[in-house]
Formats: sequence, structure tokens, C-alpha cells
Amino acid sequence: MDFTKKEIAKTIDHTYLRPEGKAEAITKICNEAKEFGFAAVAIGPYYVPLAARELEGSGIELSAAIGFPLGYTTPKTKAFEAREALENGATEIDMVSNITAVKSGIWTEVEKDIRAVSEVCGESILKVILETCYLEEKEKKELIQLCLEIKGVDFLKTSTGFGPAGATLEDIRLFRKLAGGRLGIKASGGIRTLEDCKAMLQAGATRIGTSSGVKIMQT
Repeated sequence: MDFTKKEIAKTIDHTYLRPEGKAEAITKICNEAKEFGFAAVAIGPYYVPLAARELEGSGIELSAAIGFPLGYTTPKTKAFEAREALENGATEIDMVSNITAVKSGIWTEVEKDIRAVSEVCGESILKVILETCYLEEKEKKELIQLCLEIKGVDFLKTSTGFGPAGATLEDIRLFRKLAGGRLGIKASGGIRTLEDCKAMLQAGATRIGTSSGVKIMQT
């Protein structure tokens, strides 16, 4: 199956998470999202109020990155961060799972972490970032199964884009095999071209996280 640029645009979370970003950069990406019809703007919590004002009435979602990028803050901290972001105008949450607990096999803590944020999100979209580059296949499978069991999780997301590697077709296929049709799948990290987008969507992704959205649309 091939995808048109318009179809691809509707799957893109237009992302800006650079720590040196100025307010003008946030305004710019919001305008770009409106121009190209992207699914969402994805940013850090600090600029959520600004982005909410810029996107008001546009129909474009606003996602806040929570526990970003390492995931080892506590459940209470992540829940507070998510709640504040939603109160400030975010409509979606991209949370980093507790990778440290996953690697230690402390699954009760991993579950507690995700549930704390899911309870805050309510009807708002929640995407759980696995950061697959750090995980073995067994860990990926167990984390995916956990996400399937927690009410309120809407998407599995591959990566923060800050780890040593990003999305792979193999991981997207694994996500689709285990959770396709029940959870959305967001491919994120290292997606920079139109062909990258098409390959990820063909493999089973339903959202694309990228900071190269404009370049992709102008290809």
C-alpha cells in the first residue's frame, strides 16, 4: 500500500524537543502544523501554554513529553507533570516508561508508573514510550503486554529520539503483531525522509514522530 503526502501528514506528530528552543520556534512549528495538516505538535511541558494558544481552534492535537527523556522519575512526579500539562492545554501525553525498572525486572513498579499517568489522562490520549534501543525482545514483549492490560493506554511508541537508536521496522512489526488493532503504534526516532515514513506506515505504524515533518512534506 502506498501513502499520499496528505495521508502521511495526518499521521505526523510535529516534534520539537530541543533544550535550546526559543518561544519563536514553538510558534513556528505550530504554524507549520496548521499549514501542512499534521496530526499533532509534540513538545516539552514548559511551552504547552504557548502552543495551546497558537493551536486553539485548529483541530491539531498538542502532546506533552512526560518523564522525558530517561523515564526514571517517580510515578507521582510523572502524574503531576502530566496533570499540569493537561491543565495547561495539552490534549495528548507521551510518557517515557520506567526503563530502569524494566531492565531490573521490577514489573510491579513499571505497572504502577504507567497506571499513575493513565489515571490522570482520563479520556486524553496516552502514548507509552518503550525506548526499544535499550530493551531485549523479551522485555519489549512483556512491556507491550502490560500496556495492553492497563486501561487508558492508547499508543505504543518506540523511542524518545534521544537514545542511541530510534525506530526500526522490526520493532514496528513486533508492535503490530502483539498489539495491532488494539493500540496505536507510533514510530519515533530517526525518521527523516518520505520513504522512512512510508516504510514505517507499511510496517504497521499509525503515527510518526519526527522533527523533519516540513522537510518530508516538501520532498
